[in-house]
Amino acid sequence: MIPSPPRIDWLRAAPGLTLALFLGPILAGLVGTLAPALGLGPVGEARLSPSAFETLLAQPGLAGSVRLTLTTGFSATAIALLFACGFVAAASARPGFARFERALAPLLATPHVAVAIGFAFLIASSGLFARLVSPWLTGWERPPPVAIVRDPWGMSYVAGLVLKETAFLVLMMLAAQGQARVRPALAAARALGYSPLTAWAKVALPAIYRRIRLPVYAVLAFSLSNVEVALVLAPGTPPPLAVLALRWFSSHDLAVFAPANAAAILQLAIVIGGIGLWRLAEIAAAALGRRWCARGARGGLAAPLLVVGAAGALLSGALTILAIVAMGVWSLATRWTYPSALPDAFTLATWSRAGPALADLVGTSAAIAAIASLVALVLALACLENEARRGVRPGAGALWLLYLPLLVPQIAFLFGAQVLIVRLAIDGTLFAVVWAHLLFVLPYVFLSLADPFRALDPRYARISAGLGIGPWRTFFTVKLPMLARPIAVAFAIGFSVSIALYLPTLFAGAGRVATLTTEAVALASGSDRRIIGATAFLQALLPLLVYAIALAPAHGPPLALRMSRVRAGLAAWATVGRGAS
Repeated sequence: MIPSPPRIDWLRAAPGLTLALFLGPILAGLVGTLAPALGLGPVGEARLSPSAFETLLAQPGLAGSVRLTLTTGFSATAIALLFACGFVAAASARPGFARFERALAPLLATPHVAVAIGFAFLIASSGLFARLVSPWLTGWERPPPVAIVRDPWGMSYVAGLVLKETAFLVLMMLAAQGQARVRPALAAARALGYSPLTAWAKVALPAIYRRIRLPVYAVLAFSLSNVEVALVLAPGTPPPLAVLALRWFSSHDLAVFAPANAAAILQLAIVIGGIGLWRLAEIAAAALGRRWCARGARGGLAAPLLVVGAAGALLSGALTILAIVAMGVWSLATRWTYPSALPDAFTLATWSRAGPALADLVGTSAAIAAIASLVALVLALACLENEARRGVRPGAGALWLLYLPLLVPQIAFLFGAQVLIVRLAIDGTLFAVVWAHLLFVLPYVFLSLADPFRALDPRYARISAGLGIGPWRTFFTVKLPMLARPIAVAFAIGFSVSIALYLPTLFAGAGRVATLTTEAVALASGSDRRIIGATAFLQALLPLLVYAIALAPAHGPPLALRMSRVRAGLAAWATVGRGAS
């Protein structure tokens, strides 16, 4: 008799499979990037050699690239954190301020590139702001010869990063504030005579920051290594290090291939060192904060800084929305000469002319984002259900692994991952692009689903088990209906993350898979603002539509009524069960 093969417990295997799917390519990519940098890759000398790093260090302008990378990365992260702290503190002190939280979803859904392109039009010397004050205030009949966008100090680049990262940190801080349960401590501090903002800085901020440390590190890593926003807003001579590495990777000259890998490894070292420096700054700030609290001072700079931060957060949100609206207006313009504040007329000619090409881009982008988000949802739900059934909860190490794709610079491992994809003969395919997107979509989907799933009352599952209902039936008929809204929101978050990805599409797609993001970046340096506006507007609109569907009121009875029906059904089943026995 032939023994039957052993049954595979796919649910128990879900965590390992998930880690293999998104950590395997990262580790393989890092190895594939490091090897050519050390002379061991397919283009190297097949022996250990520091020549690639020597060539890199001899490149003119490298010091300027590194300096620009560090100054813009740290500045953007610090400003975004200040703005986020100011907003959350003001929302805690003034209940009416919290109504602005509703704008977080559209701000988070808007891709970085779309915001950067729209923001560039707002602040350019020929942009909307200059038009609004010209010539009646400035006397400018022509755009002034001033480099505002892509300025040599990277100020416009920092501003573009802050616009998006502020909303992300606000969302993280609001969630952490709910977990920290700081309201009683805030009330006690106010009773002792502290102003609302000072009380928040002394009592709430330390408890909140401990819970958002990893998201802050992710923002710092992104700001130090971003490529797509840098291609639109950062200076080009010298560019940030990640852009310099991308230029070399895109070159047809094989002589710059090894230095490109060395630059990618240097970028990784900068991010690791940057996070280490930020951690040292955290320790120093914590020591100063303890001394400040111990003195019992009611004044200080905390409250004024938080007021500035709150104003900056509101300004960032307004600029983000205005940037997208400006792109929509440009896509409808016939002729819009400087210094006119509005176009001469509006037309759909640009949309008619570019419609077929844009439709293809929308279809490809939506398909990649939907597939990656659905796969991420399945893996995240499987891991969370495995947690619930086994009664285990992952520790801090698992959370660090989950954040790894967000902490490691994309440029540091995507070329090595591309080598793996080429060897698997799947480069330039939709499958490869979806897999590359999954590396970044999965952490966001899992993090957005984890708290709602773990907050489910376990008594529902116990009652179902007591009634003889199997665990899978309980999962599909009880848990998933209760989690319908969080699942829809997690899908929308994953979808928006996928739509915004540039480098993963570029490397995995080998230039043969075009999406709205790759096309928007390619067009950003062009002169036809109408096409740029239409592409950027669509790139922003697509995830916004998915968010709107996810957050729309569900048809049918409200959640409370549906849950009461679930409870009534379980109670009726229990009654039938007792009667049958």
